[in-house]
Amino acid sequence: MQNDPGNEKQHAHELIEQIPPHQLSAVVGLLEAMIDPVARKLAAAPPDDEPETEEERREVEQSKEWLRQRGGKGIPHEEVLQDFGLTTEDFHRMAHGKKD
Repeated sequence: MQNDPGNEKQHAHELIEQIPPHQLSAVVGLLEAMIDPVARKLAAAPPDDEPETEEERREVEQSKEWLRQRGGKGIPHEEVLQDFGLTTEDFHRMAHGKKD
């Protein structure tokens, strides 16, 4: 393997091209876990197998009716943030762990 950081990405591509098709899913899984471990864990999580309650069914139907009455349009993200006294910039800054 080459030590030059400028060539490492190219070298990785070359190695991937040599991987037999039956091993690609393992490599893809590893890369996905390295890039976004949370998404990978969610994808591998077991399905929610708890039975839906009658109350939950009613609430879901109410939410669908609410959307139907508004032509399928929900509440804009900016409006929700505004209700909390936040801006889109505040949201992005908080998402990246930055303080003022």
